[in-house]
Amino acid sequence: MKVRAFVADDEPIARAGLRAMLRAFDWVEVVGDAADGPSAVAAITALRPELVFLDVQMPGMLGTDVLRRVERPPFVVFTTAFSEHAVTAFELGAVDYLLKPFGPTRLAAAMDRVRASIGEPAPADALERLSGALGGGPISRLFVRVGGALVAVPVERVSRFEADGDYVIVHDGDARHVLHLALSRLETRLDPRRFARVHRAHVVNLDQVRAFRPDAAGNLEAELADGSRVPVSRARAQELRKLGR
Repeated sequence: MKVRAFVADDEPIARAGLRAMLRAFDWVEVVGDAADGPSAVAAITALRPELVFLDVQMPGMLGTDVLRRVERPPFVVFTTAFSEHAVTAFELGAVDYLLKPFGPTRLAAAMDRVRASIGEPAPADALERLSGALGGGPISRLFVRVGGALVAVPVERVSRFEADGDYVIVHDGDARHVLHLALSRLETRLDPRRFARVHRAHVVNLDQVRAFRPDAAGNLEAELADGSRVPVSRARAQELRKLGR
């Protein structure tokens, strides 16, 4: 049985080009396409494809919001010209992420991942797993850009996350990575048993906290295993005491 696929992209040339490239995969049948977010939601709901190629930025609704409005989310491969959306794509449980412009070789690699994720013959179990990811459960890894590649960083390895305006700096040992999302948004996807917001600009990995100590002015700081210190707000200090009980 063929995998039923759907293409959502506001660019007619991009839609036609992707549909043409998908003809190379005899196990895939493209059942429709859409040029904007609301139309994509309606069509995906009606057609129930197993696989959707979804542009992140479309008129009327972001691609990520399209997925949130579909009751039974399909497998999804995000497509976009903007690399900063990669982190969000993978957080939402995307099978892969295609950075435009992409060709048959890159698409073939994505389709290998799709087939491995869907499995044969029944994708229902995997659909449930993806539904769980979309439901907002804790993430176990982040994808960060290193040179021209997207590299997976296990979340448990991160010592702290630091807000920098609308971005987040990931402290991973001696490495520093920049995520293109707000700290408040990232915090909702972190395991609260492991990570704690100790300050408006800092989320720390509790497994890497050596101690909470007062600084010279009497304000509380978190001392981490790598030797760094971050401020702890008074409001957070009381919450942290509860975590230690």
